[in-house]
Amino acid sequence: MSAATVTADRATWRGAALGVLVVLVLAAATRFLEKGVPGWLPDSGLAKAVEFPVYAIALGLLGNALLTAAGLRERLAGGFRTEFFIKTGLVLLGASINLKVIVTAAGPAVLQAIVLISTVFLFTWWLGGRLGLDDRLRALLSSAVSICGVSAAIAAAGAVQARKEQLAYSASLVIAFALPSIFVLPALASAFGLPPEVAGAWIGGNIDTTAAVTAAGTIAGEEALAIATIVKVTQNALIGVVVVALTAWFAFRVERRADAERPGAAELWRRFPKFVLGFVAASVIATWWLTTVPAAEGKAVVGVANDLRTWFLILAFVSIGLEFRVAALRAAGWRPVAVFAAATVVNVVVALALALALFSGFKAG
Repeated sequence: MSAATVTADRATWRGAALGVLVVLVLAAATRFLEKGVPGWLPDSGLAKAVEFPVYAIALGLLGNALLTAAGLRERLAGGFRTEFFIKTGLVLLGASINLKVIVTAAGPAVLQAIVLISTVFLFTWWLGGRLGLDDRLRALLSSAVSICGVSAAIAAAGAVQARKEQLAYSASLVIAFALPSIFVLPALASAFGLPPEVAGAWIGGNIDTTAAVTAAGTIAGEEALAIATIVKVTQNALIGVVVVALTAWFAFRVERRADAERPGAAELWRRFPKFVLGFVAASVIATWWLTTVPAAEGKAVVGVANDLRTWFLILAFVSIGLEFRVAALRAAGWRPVAVFAAATVVNVVVALALALALFSGFKAG
């Protein structure tokens, strides 16, 4: 290995390490604002309702602008590990999901998730095809808007072998649409006079990211937040089903040449995003373990897992803000934006109809 190569590798590692440091500092600032702002503005309901996603993304975008202006952003970009932070947060999310409770106490959430994901995914896939989008980008956009935003796009990217810029673009669209939804949907739910359980089901079924659902649910109230969380984690649990379907479709249909051998199980396994197994395993283990220990002990341990999950999601949202590229949105043109916007409208309408049909009169717990 030449001296020039060694020097370049060291510079890359130093840049990545400094990038991680920037993410950690901004994450700490996010927690500081999350805990401090309600105390500084005790009479502001909005200050109490705003959750960490807003602070994390805002600080990430601010850091993005400052680093870009200073000419340091590209040098530090190796430390903005959105994918790692999101995947780790999702595995930890599994520890807080009791699948038995979801099925038995919130059966409507399962039906809503299946109908909503199928409808929105197929509509997005169809419209993307009509407008001539690349199949991989169609898969990412369809997964993101129908399931749970960035994490679903990451899972789909692994399944269909999408390019990194396609994933970054999809993540940017998710954030661009999710941020206003945090405030718009609770306001609309109030204006429509929706009961808390319906408002929560609408928020949980419509907003793309788990963190943004938490923020919007908090604004809508405790009962709405409970239902929104159940609906969203039910959708999260279906990531694996969609990923397996996409993996098989791309391996057997989209990428298969006439003269190529039929892809086997090994190829499907290579493409399958392994963190989904961690997500499911964490849920199964936690569900079993909580039945073997006193409730107080179980609650404390799950609380630690939830706190760690929050930290990793903060790191992920800070990184998303740091990675956001306006140039990427411009370069992709209007078609992907039109597809995502149209799918969002369909998602809003279908989610509201399902929430009214399935959750009117439903009580959490």
